[in-house]
Amino acid sequence: MSNGTDLNKLWEDIGRAGGIDSYVDKQLREKGFLVSRRNTENMSKAKLKAYKESLKKEAAEKKRFHKEAWLAYRANHIVHLGENVYFNDADNFDRWDLPNAEERADENELPKLDNPKQLAEALGITISDLRWLAYHRDAATSLHYRAFTIPKRDGSKRQIWAPLPKLKAAQHWILRNVVEHLPVHGAAHGFLPGRSIASNAAAHTNSKIVVKVDLKDFFPTVTLPRVKGIFRKAGYREQVSTLLALISTESPREIVEKDGKTYYIAMGPRCLPQGAPTSPGLTNTLCLRLDRRLTGLGKKLGWRYTRYADDLTFSLPNDHKGAPKLGLLLGSIGRIAADEGFAVHPKKTRVARKGSRQKITGLVVNGEGNPRVPRKLKREIRAAIHNLKNGKGLKEGDSYSRIAGYAAYICMTEPELGQKLIKELASIDPPAESE
Repeated sequence: MSNGTDLNKLWEDIGRAGGIDSYVDKQLREKGFLVSRRNTENMSKAKLKAYKESLKKEAAEKKRFHKEAWLAYRANHIVHLGENVYFNDADNFDRWDLPNAEERADENELPKLDNPKQLAEALGITISDLRWLAYHRDAATSLHYRAFTIPKRDGSKRQIWAPLPKLKAAQHWILRNVVEHLPVHGAAHGFLPGRSIASNAAAHTNSKIVVKVDLKDFFPTVTLPRVKGIFRKAGYREQVSTLLALISTESPREIVEKDGKTYYIAMGPRCLPQGAPTSPGLTNTLCLRLDRRLTGLGKKLGWRYTRYADDLTFSLPNDHKGAPKLGLLLGSIGRIAADEGFAVHPKKTRVARKGSRQKITGLVVNGEGNPRVPRKLKREIRAAIHNLKNGKGLKEGDSYSRIAGYAAYICMTEPELGQKLIKELASIDPPAESE
């Protein structure tokens, strides 16, 4: 009996019987396998042999019924989630749960998820699939992610973990139905509807001084317990919070080949993967108190504050009177970040004064105008489109789709110029080698 529907029906039968042991006894009795225990002292050899055979048959059938019942239990319960992960199917409540968790979930307009079965049904998967997606192994032979690297501005490589389709679908559901309903501070501009790198930069135009601070190892710092805490605070209890957190995290891993097999070895605790759709939204809600405190710090000292993912930006308005108190600002940022479980990257703090170019999330904010794309990039895109028009090739590393992406990027801050570039590019057939 392995069909999911059959196992679910069997588990319902077990529940009606009063549990696995009661169900097994009932089956043995109804099917004639239950043997009444008798005194064997006065039995003949033939009767003793028959009696022992009946006991053996009862034991075999009892083992079979127990095995079927266990399969039904596993089909309806999580049971185990891997090494060093605590999970107990009987623990519906935990001392760390909010006192009125369901009320908090209602306030956040979250879907009702009181147990793993409700979560599996909401995700459109079975309990077995839910366990498979959430299961942790320190040395895994397969993962739910595809790993690759992209270049960073400093020339180093950034590792991206892209979830495979089944996990990605589950993460998208969690993002849309849970994470996007959680409170986020107004200073956050990354990965939110109606906000962007442009809105982030626009808050800092016409500045006397711009200060940019980077949080070190942003996603790896947000480990499984912190993610689980987000879901608990949202209004979910122990079991569901554990599963949601496991689906949203993964350990940083090293790929090792041994005896012809590939192993993915966990090199640290589970944390938010860069590449999972849930990661940016979870950091936004996790940083609510950080953003509140840094906004308060900025107001106290006369500075404006925004955050785009791990990039913190402070700016002193051009009309600010008095000393900038830059040392106090930077020292306080470091202390507040540490209080909130983050660390400032010591080599990535930048200060840009009025006479130098002030650039925020890739956009220039000097003066009173809107944020704008740097002139150098605009010249490069115009030149690339000109070359395409005249049948010339693109520079090494360039492609038609990249040029189209930058034209749309320019359109975001300079609509007239951007639309002109997009129109020009649309009139040119893409080169065959870059389609």
